[in-house]
Amino acid sequence: MRKLFKYNFLYRYLVIVSLTLKFIFRIYLFLFIHSVWDEQTNEKWNILLAKLARDYRKKAERLGGVLIKVGQFLSTRKDFLPDVFIEELSELVDHVPPMPFEYAEKILQEDWGENIYEHVNYIKKESVASASIGEVYYGVLNNGNEVAIKVRRHRIEEIFHKDFVAMRMVFWILKVFTTFGKKADLKALYNELVTVMERELDYKKEVEFGKYFKERYADMENIHIPEFYEEYSTKRVIVMEWIHGEKITNAAFYREHRLNRQVISKALFDFYVDQFLNPGKFHADPHAGNILLQQDGTVAIIDFGMVGEIKKQDTEYFKLLVQGFIIDNYDIVVDALDKMNFLLPNADKKKIKEVMRDAVELYSDGSLKNLNSQTINQLFDEVTEMVQEQPIQLPADYAYLLRAISIVVGILFAINPDIDIVKWGKDRIRDWFGKSSIIESVAKQYVKNATDPLLSYPRALLNFLESGERDRVWDKEKFHIKMKHQYYLLLETFSFIMVVLGIIIGIYSFSMDVVFIRYFGWSIAGIFFILLNILLLFHRRMIKSKKSKT
Repeated sequence: MRKLFKYNFLYRYLVIVSLTLKFIFRIYLFLFIHSVWDEQTNEKWNILLAKLARDYRKKAERLGGVLIKVGQFLSTRKDFLPDVFIEELSELVDHVPPMPFEYAEKILQEDWGENIYEHVNYIKKESVASASIGEVYYGVLNNGNEVAIKVRRHRIEEIFHKDFVAMRMVFWILKVFTTFGKKADLKALYNELVTVMERELDYKKEVEFGKYFKERYADMENIHIPEFYEEYSTKRVIVMEWIHGEKITNAAFYREHRLNRQVISKALFDFYVDQFLNPGKFHADPHAGNILLQQDGTVAIIDFGMVGEIKKQDTEYFKLLVQGFIIDNYDIVVDALDKMNFLLPNADKKKIKEVMRDAVELYSDGSLKNLNSQTINQLFDEVTEMVQEQPIQLPADYAYLLRAISIVVGILFAINPDIDIVKWGKDRIRDWFGKSSIIESVAKQYVKNATDPLLSYPRALLNFLESGERDRVWDKEKFHIKMKHQYYLLLETFSFIMVVLGIIIGIYSFSMDVVFIRYFGWSIAGIFFILLNILLLFHRRMIKSKKSKT
């Protein structure tokens, strides 16, 4: 029965919107009940978030479509979500059920316009990898070349476009009924999400990206980008060279073939740091499954479905950012972040400067000399916490860039725990600035820094000291009143949506001629119509009570 409804627009819309409302309801209910935030409350909060994330993952794996891609997209957004949520969502990468081969065969037949065995001598019917958009099969061309054949999943484009409508409603609900909607630019986030997904649906784009990286890194001896067979590739099919190798983190493979970890980690570092520092496209999904190690020590990079881009102007902002950190001028750092569109209009720039200064002082006190993956992850956590607290929103390419950097650093330390990443990084940054330009740039900034006026005492602290205890108590009361108001609005909206959906189901049932569904739809509409009126009555009483107090 579920399979029949899987492609039904109304069913998918109802599941996605109701899932969102359920999450918001449970979060508001938790905040409504727990007015005191102590260690025990924090533990309960993390348990709740983990459960919500687990519910989302299971629903996404069952329903497929945009829910999986949204989960994977949000798993890159540490500026929005806590770690416990992201950890659960990251499992969506590896838990996608395989697509039956007959669907893949039908797509190949349609796109190639003739019997598939006119092109391939053999294709293994069991897929070797399953992803949210495509399925990968092993094949052999008629000329004897081994290939990987990636086929887009059955009706995935249709599902995506249906889900985009539901996601628009989800973003509207988040904007109106959550503080997250006030902190983030949800319109921009929605547009980024749709753009990223539309691009991943078009396999011609992935072939184009693959060719770009092959040409860009043709001179790197230890890096191999597979060949793409454009004559067989379409919007729904990619045919590329089959790579024999193991995940780059496979320790046994290094021992078996006596591979030099230092050489391999340096090759990987050079490959990715060039993308992270210089204008051009970068590989945005560098997890171990997409970086394969061959017997001769060559590193092969596969899967260019997720690709970000660094523009020339971005590199200038990055340099400005580094200069600000070098001379300990966080006005420059914040100004660079603002130019990069990281900061929303209501961001507290003074608070951001203080947090960054504290983080840098913590990790520059000799500990950078002993930098390891744990230290880097801890530093990322510090920055992430600051990002989540402030109205900071990373554009999609920057979010992918930060995620890619953290993944690559983790892989490098997994390959070679003794890696001197600071030394390698310093050498590359020196080259990036240019031998003389970095000295001149920093000198100029030092002069500017010396002439800057002293920062005024933070206004927020003065306001806090000047306000009396009575005002602070009143602020707490206003917060709880606001919470109750949002709580009622949420329940009223949910009830109204259920009334409308009940009516739609009731009307829709006439075309299906199913009496049970008709009664179910009208019953839902009736129950929630009564509940809506009750909620409106209590809500009005609360508003009157609030007015009488003021």
